[in-house]
Amino acid sequence: MSFLDVPGARLYYESQGEGPLLLLIGSPMDSTGFTPLAQVMAERYTVVTYDPRGIGKSTRDDADADITPEMQADDVHRLIESLGGGPVDYLGSSGGAIVGLALITAHPGDVRTLVAHEPPIVETLPDSAEVHAKFEEIYQTFLAQGSMPALTMFLTYAGLAGMGQQEDVPRWEPSPEQLATMEATNKVFFGHLIRQTTAFVPDLDALRTSPVRIVVGVGAASKGQFARRCAEVFARQVGLTPMEFAGDHGGFAAHAPEFAEQLTAVLQET
Repeated sequence: MSFLDVPGARLYYESQGEGPLLLLIGSPMDSTGFTPLAQVMAERYTVVTYDPRGIGKSTRDDADADITPEMQADDVHRLIESLGGGPVDYLGSSGGAIVGLALITAHPGDVRTLVAHEPPIVETLPDSAEVHAKFEEIYQTFLAQGSMPALTMFLTYAGLAGMGQQEDVPRWEPSPEQLATMEATNKVFFGHLIRQTTAFVPDLDALRTSPVRIVVGVGAASKGQFARRCAEVFARQVGLTPMEFAGDHGGFAAHAPEFAEQLTAVLQET
């Protein structure tokens, strides 16, 4: 467990295992979301996870500032430099996948293989204007009513309501401390991240010709969900065929052993 000072923020990160460097990056998800996958992958890799600026144990100087994928990509670039430099392997989930695309656009030498798992890239969608309007509505709901109504609206629109819940498993009841952490994350997400992440405009030409190997991942159980639709459209535009991984948008947590086996096979391909 360590901290890294970067311009305007202090980043918390964790490292475990031995072997080639593998970064597991989410946004707004913090390092704890990758715990099951990191434990399995650490058998073969040095696995690094982190809390994005303003999330979890990571802090930032200006709590009112918006956070862009490019800003987060610079944070990850500095983290990679502090770890000895690239190229590293990188699994990005959701907003973390968009951060990965921003990273390899600005610093292609940082990454060997980027597995972008369900990046919510709105700009390449044929109905992007309508989608942006929906995220603006979610943001305005957050401003007017708070994070819980905004979260309900977001999960419903994204097709994630009830994700991971099973009828025969007791519903998870978070502790007061966990509730406070979730609320703090949601405030950053809805106030300063969601519109900025979904406004990301990929440099399609640069990505098509990138020296980085790009794998676009989708969840086998994500059919019909917003992020999978975004990933599929983006993959077509850069000439790639999406690869299915176990589970849905959070399959790396709910199906960690199977997901790890698939991820390892991808990273070991030449």
